[in-house]
Amino acid sequence: MKTTLLALGFALALDALAAVDLELARDEKAACVIVRQAGATLPEQNAIRELSETLEAVTGAQFSVQEAGDQAPERAIVVGCGSLAAKLFPEVPFDQLGEEEIVIKRKGNCLLLAGGRPRGTLYAVSQFLQDQCGVRWWTPWASQMPKHAVLAVGALDVRYRPTFESRDPFWYPAFNARWAVRNFSNSQSANIGADWGGCIRYKGFVHTFYPLVPPETHFAAHPEWYSFRDGKRSVDHGQLCLTNPDLRDHVVARVKEWLRESPDARIVSVSQNDWHGACQCEACKALDEAEGSHAGTLLDFVNHVAAGIEAEFPQVAVDTLAYQYTRKPPKTIKPRANVIVRLCSIECNFREPLEAPANATFADDIRGWEKICDRLYIWDYTTDFAHYVQPHPNWFVLGPNVRFFAAHNVRGLFEQGAYQSYGSEFSELRSWVLAQLLWNPQKDDRGLIDAFLDGYYGKDAAPFIRTYIDLMHGASTGWNLTCFSRTDTPFHNFKTLSEADRLWRQAETASAGAPDLLRRVQRGRMWLGYVWLNLWDKLRKECADAGADWPMPASRKVYAAEWLKLAQGDPDHPWTKVTHINESGVTPQKFVERFAND
Repeated sequence: MKTTLLALGFALALDALAAVDLELARDEKAACVIVRQAGATLPEQNAIRELSETLEAVTGAQFSVQEAGDQAPERAIVVGCGSLAAKLFPEVPFDQLGEEEIVIKRKGNCLLLAGGRPRGTLYAVSQFLQDQCGVRWWTPWASQMPKHAVLAVGALDVRYRPTFESRDPFWYPAFNARWAVRNFSNSQSANIGADWGGCIRYKGFVHTFYPLVPPETHFAAHPEWYSFRDGKRSVDHGQLCLTNPDLRDHVVARVKEWLRESPDARIVSVSQNDWHGACQCEACKALDEAEGSHAGTLLDFVNHVAAGIEAEFPQVAVDTLAYQYTRKPPKTIKPRANVIVRLCSIECNFREPLEAPANATFADDIRGWEKICDRLYIWDYTTDFAHYVQPHPNWFVLGPNVRFFAAHNVRGLFEQGAYQSYGSEFSELRSWVLAQLLWNPQKDDRGLIDAFLDGYYGKDAAPFIRTYIDLMHGASTGWNLTCFSRTDTPFHNFKTLSEADRLWRQAETASAGAPDLLRRVQRGRMWLGYVWLNLWDKLRKECADAGADWPMPASRKVYAAEWLKLAQGDPDHPWTKVTHINESGVTPQKFVERFAND
């Protein structure tokens, strides 16, 4: 009984301490120390460095870092997994934490920031700095570091495992490794080094049929390995003959070669080429007809490859696409446990949520794959590949779509954006909002948008930009917004665009006294300018018909020169330079050549 009473008294004392805020810093002096665990990994050591440097930035205090001993200092932030953490927090199952799972927990005068290896502790530190200190890393070049004369935390007890195992906000600004770690992205495109927790590594990525079986090497000797179409074997926009037994064994051997070349890879792509052209030989046709989808032959083939490599590479999954002609799931064939099916949304209307009636067939497909696939990934599209720099009003479907994927047991999410250049329309906003949603789909997406506008563009300019977003969203009602949309859409009319231009001009005026903010705001009028230049004659006529004043220069040639100067950017700020205005690689210089004469 005496022991029980002592334990109860200790617990009550801790509860009492938890009810009082734990002070971390006051008046530029640290009130606690940071404790590094024995045997800390490189990512955990870097997490400590991130924590100490950022705490200094927000408090002005220098925090000392101590090696863990048998006892914790009187006031401490214990970082990472180790014997001291286990002693102080025995209720935390450190050896059972997922590799990206985080624990943020306060007990008395001790704060724990830890997580599974390799990345969990880094994410715990980032989560703490964002939630408790108000830190934001909007872009690789713009952050928010609030100043705290007093920094203190109350009761904290967080244990979180991310919904998605693969999180890729595939926009150009998101390819920075430090930004990616700080915003919970494990994209291979960010090329995160092992010292910062690494990232998901692929061998191949998509459209690998011909890289695996190059026609120039094999077609002459083995035409039967390639698609039978229109009465003959062909490699012109074709695929592979997926039922051919010799081809199957050859691909197993090739995939093994690939993986031996890339021992860090955990996913290998065995996926169709980026066009149609499925094989129509008797065997392939019969299987696809029986399964009700070309996914029948594809999945049967990929299962064979996955079975063939599993003994040598038990840690590797085989990734394939459910894309265009293979989007519909087969009737009876199911993916093996080491197969990832990546469903693509390319045909959808991206102005509307993917669970809206406009996208009913895609919603049916995801429900079908969900029933048979344990590792369902999504390839989603969040830009206009034909016009990177024109308004693409999909901002308000980003959150609903990510939640839709989470609700249907999606394990990995690739949000493809404008990936070749800075300066694409709202690329910074989409990168950050998507990264936050991929980490936690339940975040308020509209709240995230508002926070980004305030933080990145400034509170004075943000209201005008938010009104612009609402304007374009409303004007695009009823339009089928694809990832290859046109410029001459109904909502690109004089009335809407002149109001949009007025709003961005107001935002510029509001940020005129802050050069960094002004540079960011000026991108918005560049996106609008692209549309004005493309539709100049049409918009002038609409202006005249309305009896309105023309808000642009009289000369399109003059305006094109102004637009080009903005697109070429400031050499001291590389993120201001646009190199691609579309996926095909058209440069701003090439674009304005069209307007050399009025």
